[in-house]
Amino acid sequence: MLSKLIVAAAALALLAGGRAAAAEFEMVSHGDLVFAEHDGAKLLGDLYLPKGRSKAPVLVAVHGGDWQAGNKQMYRFWGLFLARAGYAVFAIDYRLGKPGMYPAAVYDVKAAVQFIRAKAADYDLDPDRVGLIGDAAGAQLAALVALAGDQFNSAHRDAANAAVPANVKCMIGFYGIYDMQAQWTHDLSARPNDKIVEKFLGASPMQNRRLYFDASPISYATIDRNALRVLLIHGTSDDIVDPETQSGIFLTELAQSGFFVRRIILPGAGHFWSSDPFESEPRSYAAMSIPRMIRFLESSL
Repeated sequence: MLSKLIVAAAALALLAGGRAAAAEFEMVSHGDLVFAEHDGAKLLGDLYLPKGRSKAPVLVAVHGGDWQAGNKQMYRFWGLFLARAGYAVFAIDYRLGKPGMYPAAVYDVKAAVQFIRAKAADYDLDPDRVGLIGDAAGAQLAALVALAGDQFNSAHRDAANAAVPANVKCMIGFYGIYDMQAQWTHDLSARPNDKIVEKFLGASPMQNRRLYFDASPISYATIDRNALRVLLIHGTSDDIVDPETQSGIFLTELAQSGFFVRRIILPGAGHFWSSDPFESEPRSYAAMSIPRMIRFLESSL
């Protein structure tokens, strides 16, 4: 299986141009690294490395799943592909499933960034070339930490890496949730029996509008934070996360505040495709996004 994936990743790399076109690197991995322990929960990550590349840039990968499900394995295909293209990937788990888990998961993602920066020398990574990538709920967490990690500093102050800065250079989001109240409204019609945002935040907007503002990455799309570079990727047929009220409006707010922001729109793409395998699927939505994603990474990380 692994050999098939390596061949597939090399073939896909030919689509990407630039560094990935030569498929220069082999992938080596370190599984189940404990990057933090929060409230008794050991948090694990899988690190995919480009063998032989010194001071590799790295993406911390945050899976989706409505803040209720999913795991770090959802980024194994991206880990393999991007490592062969010269980018390390640290795919992580975070705490899931309990109503009102916000902001615990935010602190988990922030801790992963701090771990990578603190341990960069151990794995020959560049601590100043760190980015975040996530899908759906994972994109919300990635964007929130990328834009406003400094706002989440009241918990876990005694953690080993608590003093390490969590700033990153770029963020990539697949069909992300960036405005929590807009998603709550969309949930009313799209999934009335599973109000994912209300479950995650533990309250409705009528109970606590400030909570929805604070948890929304779009709230931090301000001029003072515009050093971050952003790539938004989504399809035109997503009925779970509405493209225009999420990625579309987020793009507008970022652009108005002077961010370098780009968008990839995939005609016909819905939800739940970013973790699909790349094997023998050059026309898959993931494969279609690769050329522009690699160009973004080359200029941003």
